[in-house]
Amino acid sequence: MKAAFDYLGFCDSERYLLNQVGPVFRATGRLNPVDFMAILIWKAERAKNHHKKRLKSLGNCTFAEAVSQISKGIHQSTSPKDRLKYLMDEWWFQLPTATAVLTILYPEDFTVFDWRVCDEVRINYEPWHYRGFSEGLWEHYLLFKKTVEAKGPQHLSLRDKDRFFIGRSYRKSIAKDCL
Repeated sequence: MKAAFDYLGFCDSERYLLNQVGPVFRATGRLNPVDFMAILIWKAERAKNHHKKRLKSLGNCTFAEAVSQISKGIHQSTSPKDRLKYLMDEWWFQLPTATAVLTILYPEDFTVFDWRVCDEVRINYEPWHYRGFSEGLWEHYLLFKKTVEAKGPQHLSLRDKDRFFIGRSYRKSIAKDCL
């Protein structure tokens, strides 16, 4: 008998993505369309339909076929730099979304390039978030990642350092609204 799907776990999207989707992808090199869409929604739900249309158009295929191609391309890439380059060059993802996808799939190699985190660690978000892949962009991303690693609480994982800075930024924003 097939095990029941863990809908309670799915409701906690970040935990589900990091604990279920990422490990399965690293073991098999495959992502299903629902899980890939869940990553896109986790990053920015407002853009999910934009991404879906763009990927279908770029691949000249269905969304499921595009996800299959993306999975294969990421999995076959030999380095973190190549993975980021692949998503940005072949599928036109911008740095924040590309790093969100890769953070779920490779959480020890990537952290999300997020404006809140950039503000907290004092790294430029503009104009990097919309630029195409280049050596300069890669170097800026590595500087961002190193800064998150260095300035975040040292007992935390890279993913939790990212979440720490987002939480701190979010709380500051709410506190400002209370004045």
